[in-house]
Amino acid sequence: MAKIAKNKLKNFVEELLASVDVKINDDRPWGIKVHDERLYQRVATAGNLGLGEAYMDGWWDCDRIDELIYRILQGNLAEKVRHGVSIELALYTLLHLNPAGDKVKAFEIAEKHYDVGNDLFKAMLDKRMVYTCGYFREATTLNEAQEAKLDLVCRKIGLKPGMKVLDIGGGWGSFAKFAAEKYQAQVVNITVSKEQVALADELCKGLTVENRLQDYRDVNEKFDAIVSLGMFEHVGPRYYKDYFAVVERCLKDDGLFLLHTIGRNSTKGQPDPWIGKYIFPNSALPSAHLITGAIEGKFIMEDWHNFSADYDKTLMAWYDNFERHWSELKNKYSERFHRMWRYYLLSCAGGFRSRNIQLWQIVLSKKGVPGGYHSVR
Repeated sequence: MAKIAKNKLKNFVEELLASVDVKINDDRPWGIKVHDERLYQRVATAGNLGLGEAYMDGWWDCDRIDELIYRILQGNLAEKVRHGVSIELALYTLLHLNPAGDKVKAFEIAEKHYDVGNDLFKAMLDKRMVYTCGYFREATTLNEAQEAKLDLVCRKIGLKPGMKVLDIGGGWGSFAKFAAEKYQAQVVNITVSKEQVALADELCKGLTVENRLQDYRDVNEKFDAIVSLGMFEHVGPRYYKDYFAVVERCLKDDGLFLLHTIGRNSTKGQPDPWIGKYIFPNSALPSAHLITGAIEGKFIMEDWHNFSADYDKTLMAWYDNFERHWSELKNKYSERFHRMWRYYLLSCAGGFRSRNIQLWQIVLSKKGVPGGYHSVR
């Protein structure tokens, strides 16, 4: 009886995957090569979480995980795995009601992700160490795309020499360094990562940049402009109004705020439980509805720019860098970490490729730009 049940379960999973043109032990790049038959039970009962954990444990392999995840998301397979969906919905509820964005939890994301090791991020990122989506409109390399993105941000906020800018969650100071070098701006960069502050101080030495280990809620001074690139995903929907209240408090009346964030298509969508457990704890992606609701009465929407396809290119470039430098990193990081990080980068690339998740740059003003805002692309 147990053997019959296992065969039924295997057939069920195989039929699900076949519905999105994914086959077991297929020679095509997105085919799954199964090393442990327990994979079927794990996927059927734990959905995306089980699939990711099984990969970390070496139960299966795939030449192109990005293409595999792209097909799974395009086919909306999670909705067909009832138990997996119940787990995802439970995690979604926890993200909304519990620690995402709590001040006492604010530094946990740094400890578990951003403080993993500057050597890892130096190997993976571009020369300016920008850990957000590049802008490939006219760029052909990762370095060019990140320079283009940083310049795009500066132009969108109308940056001029001498302006004082706050960068909320500015990481290793990539934007701060660029804005100080290219636009002669004064930049305050805040982050909750000790490792990022240490390296940012080194990289921004001699420039008009101040790097602080500080939670955004503790900032209480005025700035000509404010930017936040890839940090809003860690705020949590429960704290969106508090977040925008801080921005409103710190932004001069004639200043602009640029929010650069990953977003999801539906407010009711479920976050990926594997990403939440292993990569970005206490985090949640915003929807357009949640953002507009949180800014109502505080800001005027001046511009909303979606260039999500560029995140697919960015992640694949990060993956290529990571794999190329793995021989230098493997003495510090385990093979399980190698598989985890590979799955992270490639599954996210597949997510953006499927247009299941988005990348937005939003420009806000407090009272409206006189004569209207002219969109920059």
